[in-house]
Amino acid sequence: MIKSNNKANYILALDNGTQSIRALLFDLKGEIVAKSKVDIEPYFSKHPGWAEQEPNYYWTMLGQACQQLWPELDKKNIHKSHIKAVALTCQRATMVNLDVEGKPLRPAIVWLDQREQHNLDTMSWYWRALFTLVGETKTIEYFRRQAEANWIKHQQPDVWKNTHKLMLLSGFHSFKLTGNYVDSISSQVGYLPFNFKRQSWCKPLDWRWQALPITKDMLPTLIPCGESLGVISEQASLETGIPQGLPLISAGSDKACEVLGSGCLTPDTGSLSYGTTATFNTTNTNYVEAIKHLPAYPAAMPNVYNTELIIQRGYWMVSWFKREFGLKEQQLASKQGIATEVLFDDLLAQVPAGSMGLVLQPYWNPGIRTPGPEAKGAMIGFGDVHTRAHIYRAIIEGIGYALREGKELTERKTGIKITKLMVSGGGSQSDQAMQITADIFGMPVQRPHTFETSGLGAAINAAVGVGLYADYTQAVDNMTHGGKVFTPINANKKIYHQLYHSVYQKMYSRLNPLYKAIRSITGYPSK
Repeated sequence: MIKSNNKANYILALDNGTQSIRALLFDLKGEIVAKSKVDIEPYFSKHPGWAEQEPNYYWTMLGQACQQLWPELDKKNIHKSHIKAVALTCQRATMVNLDVEGKPLRPAIVWLDQREQHNLDTMSWYWRALFTLVGETKTIEYFRRQAEANWIKHQQPDVWKNTHKLMLLSGFHSFKLTGNYVDSISSQVGYLPFNFKRQSWCKPLDWRWQALPITKDMLPTLIPCGESLGVISEQASLETGIPQGLPLISAGSDKACEVLGSGCLTPDTGSLSYGTTATFNTTNTNYVEAIKHLPAYPAAMPNVYNTELIIQRGYWMVSWFKREFGLKEQQLASKQGIATEVLFDDLLAQVPAGSMGLVLQPYWNPGIRTPGPEAKGAMIGFGDVHTRAHIYRAIIEGIGYALREGKELTERKTGIKITKLMVSGGGSQSDQAMQITADIFGMPVQRPHTFETSGLGAAINAAVGVGLYADYTQAVDNMTHGGKVFTPINANKKIYHQLYHSVYQKMYSRLNPLYKAIRSITGYPSK
């Protein structure tokens, strides 16, 4: 709900997601008083598996989102002088190359990109011997093949030669807003020489400096969450309308901000995110890897970690289903003047819990460890009773099973039982999806009071950063509030519990030999 109080102090949060860019004005109660949203093209693809977007396209659309916000403030008699700080949160792992003048040298490589660089420079005998000794050669090779820097150096040497700064999208926006080559510590999620445990660039003798062609002077200065990245420059003010001189406060990445904006500050509270990437997160002052060598990322607070499990193509599968099978609902929604999601909730309601035996394994984008690189998505249990509604519900259920697996793995690794679940992201707007989540996890689940939790998390960073709240505990207590709670339906809980243990958890081991055969025969995914 949008509220107005023209005597209050406000925070401007800028949120550059995968599907849209939003400019959000929050009050100190965590309520949205004005907002604007600009849909964006997530990427273009010149070759199969590539995902790129022009950095200046993101910047232009961010400016457009800001310019659309100001008339909303005028309607509510809110002056820009009431805005006390700006914070930025971005999609993770989208890489930008800048020349010495700060101009992009090539399109940004978006986090969805699947290209790899197989012919790599040889690392020193010392590191090769050590990796062999500890059995991590394949892990290091995977890291190097996936690194955008290695691909650009070998495939576009002129671009690499002229690269003055290599930054994530958050760093690019921070540079455009302030003129400083800076970025948030919490945004450093990608194939970079970053030490996740120390939350800093790696020390000089770290192996990552040999694994990547990056040098320290190519990287931005890292700033902890809640500290200043600089102030809005004159040029940025002209292009966005944000008041010149306003402080830009370091905030978390979009996922880290979602966790903070959901009020999840302790390791016994789980944060589910139903976004393009679906995630399960907990917040911990200890560094805990749920899966070995898959790091605990920096939380949206200094010296704190988010232990995270990722379903890489999460709610992208829902978008895929809508695009491929949802034309009917899209047309009906347009005629009726309602959101398409309302009709898709009706689809979910048509099908009983368990989708009449249709079970989905959501490995549309395989990993290096869990699942393995040969993994495929799978759906089993088809019969003549099944319709596209069953397929749609099976997708939602499959994502839920995978996230429950993440919850249980996190509990084993931390030794701490999850007693509360908060659910955010686009998928959380569906009452049916929320009920399915409660039933699969077998415990109550709750929405935060606002859908815009990544923006809210960034606003919390800014509020603490400029002293509007003394610390994060005080800010979270005042700015986050629980929304609707969904409790498990016992009959559904029993069905899901049985399907999860007797079917879902056994699918990967039973199908893995077939995945390996498919990979061997077709060459996809490449080795």
